Amino acid sequence: MPASHRIAVFFATSGRSGVDRLLRNLVPALAERGVAVDLLRVRGHGPELDPVPEGVRVVDLGAGHAATALPALVRYLRRVRPDVLFSGKDRINRIAYLARRLAGVPVRQVFRYGTMPSVALSKRRFLERLIQGWSLPRLYRRADRVLVPSEGVRRDLVGAFGVPGERVRTVASPVVAAELFDQSRPRPDHPWFRPGEPPVVLGVGELSTRKDFATLVRAFARLRADRQARLVLVGQGGEWTALEALARELGVAGDVDLVGFRSNPYDYMGHASVLALSSRWEGLGFVLVEAMALGTPVAATDCPSGPRELLDDGRLGPLVAVGDWRGLGDALARTLDAPPDPDALRRAAAPYEIGAATDAYLAELLPETAEAGAAV
Repeated sequence: MPASHRIAVFFATSGRSGVDRLLRNLVPALAERGVAVDLLRVRGHGPELDPVPEGVRVVDLGAGHAATALPALVRYLRRVRPDVLFSGKDRINRIAYLARRLAGVPVRQVFRYGTMPSVALSKRRFLERLIQGWSLPRLYRRADRVLVPSEGVRRDLVGAFGVPGERVRTVASPVVAAELFDQSRPRPDHPWFRPGEPPVVLGVGELSTRKDFATLVRAFARLRADRQARLVLVGQGGEWTALEALARELGVAGDVDLVGFRSNPYDYMGHASVLALSSRWEGLGFVLVEAMALGTPVAATDCPSGPRELLDDGRLGPLVAVGDWRGLGDALARTLDAPPDPDALRRAAAPYEIGAATDAYLAELLPETAEAGAAV
């Protein structure tokens, strides 16, 4: 691939989100394929790349907020003229669109939208609902591509917001490294994961109302009433204290452990008996992909969107209604009693391997390179 291709990546993440993991995988993989990547930084925000890979240039926009970075972004586009401006999250996409218009230079504009817009919009404050409700049907139809992680998100953007279907592409996210599929993981430094201990149910993610770990704690209490088991939650967030209180109220605090954020939760995933996703909504559900790549059984809420696609309509793991803690507790019991074939889980996770997914992303970011490769 010619080294002249340059992609500007403009995101402003929390540093601990699924999008951070996506970008920490995608950006180096793009550089490995000979693409020059400019990572446009808003101070105090992710993603962080440590170390910065060869072929990647970090460009500090000199602003602590995406909106105040607009003038610097316009100057960057006029000066550098990248082939692609790739941005993600609606607020950032709006600024990226405005910057391209103000810069007046020919740049391919690619948005990423990672969650269910109808559901996410319903949770926003009035002003943000108004702004985002205006921008989704108007600005997104003017992007060259809108990349989404699941068919559920695509259907929502097209059906509910009128974004032209030919603009929106579902692309597998680069979630897991190839070695994760065939390497055994060391046991985490936690007494509950020692051989001979009761089975461990695992939850991974931000301790937020969207992830709804309260439903998982209630489901675990139902499971624990009939058998020995433990629940480990990996993550941080505002619901921590409430979840601890709920575990005490339900009488299972001695079998529930909140271990905090782990940048690499794979050791926990690789030795859990089952991973549970209890979310109210998702774009895809990265933790399901990661657990499946390790061959770990999973159970999930049938939330919009992602789990039903990943679990093949429930063939690879049970799906229960959002908020149904009784159903989730029973699903955990069934999965512990009859776990699915690990190889079937790994095959379902294969499209999300970093190399395969990066190729899919590159075909949408720089379609001319994919066409050139196909012609060879």
